[in-house]
Amino acid sequence: MNTHNQTGLYWFRHDLRLHDQPALDALAEQCDKLICLYTVDPEWFSPTPYGTTSIGRHRQQFLFETLDSLNTQLQSQNQLLHIVVGRPVETIQALIKQHQVSIVGIGEYQGFYERQQVQQIQQLNENLKVLSAHNASLFTPETLPFSLENMPDSFTPFRKKIEKYSTPEQIHSPLSSLPPPPVLAQTDWEALPLQRGTISAFQGGEEAALKQLHYYLFDSGQVSVYKETRNGLDGWDYSSKFSAWLAHGALSPRQVYSELKRYEREHIENDSTYWLYFELLWREFFYWQQAKHGRNWFRQTGIKGRIPENTPNPHIIKQWQQGQTDNPYVNACMTQLNATGYMSNRGRQWVASYFVNELAQDWRYGAAYFEQQLIDYDVGANWGNWQYLAGVGSDPRGQRQFNLAKQAQMYDPHGEFLALWGEGESSVA
Repeated sequence: MNTHNQTGLYWFRHDLRLHDQPALDALAEQCDKLICLYTVDPEWFSPTPYGTTSIGRHRQQFLFETLDSLNTQLQSQNQLLHIVVGRPVETIQALIKQHQVSIVGIGEYQGFYERQQVQQIQQLNENLKVLSAHNASLFTPETLPFSLENMPDSFTPFRKKIEKYSTPEQIHSPLSSLPPPPVLAQTDWEALPLQRGTISAFQGGEEAALKQLHYYLFDSGQVSVYKETRNGLDGWDYSSKFSAWLAHGALSPRQVYSELKRYEREHIENDSTYWLYFELLWREFFYWQQAKHGRNWFRQTGIKGRIPENTPNPHIIKQWQQGQTDNPYVNACMTQLNATGYMSNRGRQWVASYFVNELAQDWRYGAAYFEQQLIDYDVGANWGNWQYLAGVGSDPRGQRQFNLAKQAQMYDPHGEFLALWGEGESSVA
């Protein structure tokens, strides 16, 4: 390894893994001391304008497990994960001064506030060298077949251009070792303000992510029937469940694509294997849309600039959150969400449509509640899908409204999901 007698800092954010990490590896080659940092922002636990917080107990536990897994992996390379509870920019400024950090590495992420934080760090440190690389997406701005400014605002033209002109990036091969850390204060893991203790089907961390990837593709072969099963409402094998690990960056989307292509070469290529890639493209679409539209991702008018006709009613919103509406399927879905931190894609469309169309509530309150509750919360996909359903986003057809009685007959004809989740009150956390 080439060392240059300088201290580097890698800021882990939405990339909590060691595979497919080009910026981390480039940084490691240019320093002889390395700080591997993760910040727990106190703002996550403060009330939002929507009466929620940014992270609920289910995702807190998954995040803790993911951080613990990353730390274990780093320890195998004589490194450690330095976790600080504090505002990210202030935390990094303090470490830069304390350890004379001259070079910082980050994985590019297109969230509006994440990009703002990086800009602030650069503005505060004119001489700081910043190494960055795209590690949360299939493509980079250079490999997209259009500029962000000219990116289609509807999925179908986006997908068609991608499929015609672009191929996902190759997985980056990792280094065999990392430089050691400087002397750092020990992280008090038990004192981290992340709730634990709930039972979950989802286990955080890169090891669990790669295990699920192999299971869904090669052990079970469920990917070969994905298109037929993906509208399931409950259970493990009806969908890939990759979203939780992708959202935290414990799994690289390029790794998923690479293994999917290997499965197609070694086993079968069919409509179902294509459909998994199709869903990865949906994730990619929203990922770059948020970069294009900036603050409008969170505004009531969405990317279309249209003001929906609704007035938030706290009592109605609370009933929806607690699964106490007049619709038993909405209640079942919300009970499932509150109990597990997860809901099927079909269920998410049902409850969002009901919230916007039947209850006539401001879509942002629904998106914010999902942000709090979902174990697989992703800023692009979550707020993009809510805009889509509310008619202020990327859907060219405008506002979507589902006939829930008809939907229930199609996707739960024997009432099994309703019988499982339709009784009792759900707890909000």
